[in-house]
Amino acid sequence: MTAYYVLVDDGGRNGVRFGCNDSLVGIAQASSADEPLPSAIGALLDSSDGAMRTHEPEAYNALDQSRLRFLSGSFDGTTVTVYLAGVLRPGGTCDVPRMEAQLTQTAVAATGAIRAEIYVNGRSLAEALKLGQG
Repeated sequence: MTAYYVLVDDGGRNGVRFGCNDSLVGIAQASSADEPLPSAIGALLDSSDGAMRTHEPEAYNALDQSRLRFLSGSFDGTTVTVYLAGVLRPGGTCDVPRMEAQLTQTAVAATGAIRAEIYVNGRSLAEALKLGQG
């Protein structure tokens, strides 16, 4: 299972460049779960998981300060839909694209989807992130 994290100010040297000159990198993690979507999203949401820190200490998880839980998810063959509940806590304006990229790419990679739709407390991720900044 692969979860996606951020290399801050990496400029695309070690992954896909996005946002505030960061890189998005996939980090393989051991998983005993039969369902890859909840397992992969859970890896991002569980900030107490030190496994990622051991292998990639420079990788940043923009979701660390958020308190989210995975409710459900579905995949229709093209789109993966993920429902989360809780509180988004971006650490600054650069964390908004980081959170969006981490959640979206992790969900897509877990299912093989073409696109992802992520909802937090029933709102689209984009809308929830705007509210989280206010």
